[in-house]
Amino acid sequence: MISTTAPQRQHADHTTPLIRNAWYIAGLSSETGRDLLPRTLLETRVVLFRKRDGSISALHDRCPHRSFPLSKSRLEDDTIVCGYHGITYDGSGRCLHVPSAPSAGANIKIRHFPVIETAPLVWIWMGDAEKADPALIPDFSFLSDPNWKTVSGSFSMRSNYVAMHENLLDQTHFTFLHAGSVGTPEWATSPLEVSQNGDSVSLRRELKNSLPPGIYGTPMKLEGRMVDRLSEASFFGPAGHLALAKITVSEPVANEREEFRVNILHVFTPETQNTLHYWWFNSRDFGLDDEAASKFLYEASHAAYVEDVDALGWISEIVTTESDDYREFSFRSDRPGLMMRQVLSRLAAQEQVQPTAVAAE
Repeated sequence: MISTTAPQRQHADHTTPLIRNAWYIAGLSSETGRDLLPRTLLETRVVLFRKRDGSISALHDRCPHRSFPLSKSRLEDDTIVCGYHGITYDGSGRCLHVPSAPSAGANIKIRHFPVIETAPLVWIWMGDAEKADPALIPDFSFLSDPNWKTVSGSFSMRSNYVAMHENLLDQTHFTFLHAGSVGTPEWATSPLEVSQNGDSVSLRRELKNSLPPGIYGTPMKLEGRMVDRLSEASFFGPAGHLALAKITVSEPVANEREEFRVNILHVFTPETQNTLHYWWFNSRDFGLDDEAASKFLYEASHAAYVEDVDALGWISEIVTTESDDYREFSFRSDRPGLMMRQVLSRLAAQEQVQPTAVAAE
């Protein structure tokens, strides 16, 4: 089935306002320390730092006096001293001292953003602080589970996050864009199941008795063997996707491992309307001490994601520079992405109808 879509009317696209009332990734635990860390998130400059007690503070990276970036300032104990005029702020953004006007400052406060750390991830809420429910943060405890071995990486990329979400829900491109890694000739036509639970959209693909893709055949030591391949992937919200790849040996021999699992986590945060911070994590339940497998999986994963980054960058250049008198064609295989785009469109519209406070004051 072929359909045409007017993206701006029915589905989110590169012009849809960014959704603020959601948990996004501000960075990694490993990069958030006693040095002031600047990062632009949802078109807002933020500075992060770790306090003496180990907790993390996130403030608007802009002194309200004369707009000097606090990330270019100095961290003293758990306070930031502005590098321009020496005005001091605590981790909640409250002004503690104005050298040139000691009696002033009591009513000055910088925007402070809710932050929760679930190592290795640092989550931030850029919208209405009263809606920042920690229970909304997904459970990715496998990232620190000793029964899983993880390789990971990151990119700064040119793309709107809607296109990135749709890319991850569209596994038919594996066969063509990622032919040397996760793609096999049969995968684009594998049976597709799609479901929706609230704001979450999930897909399931399964292919029986086929050769494994290169990214898995080598580290699993299954080159040339016939396997059953299962992929389950979910859009869990504006911040990203979680997928499971399960490979099962079709005709196992005695005493050999039959099943192999890989969790694939993609999390990304809009820097601007058309640029992203992107982190990926591939966690496996086999060969935990196999350094060669880790090296191979990192290199193969990185190469595949570079292909995505390049492709989405090229697409972004076109959609942001050409005129908007364009209608896109969609097929049955695009259902997961179109459902996700409806979710994002609805969430964005709700925020536009009911504007939210940007952060805690």
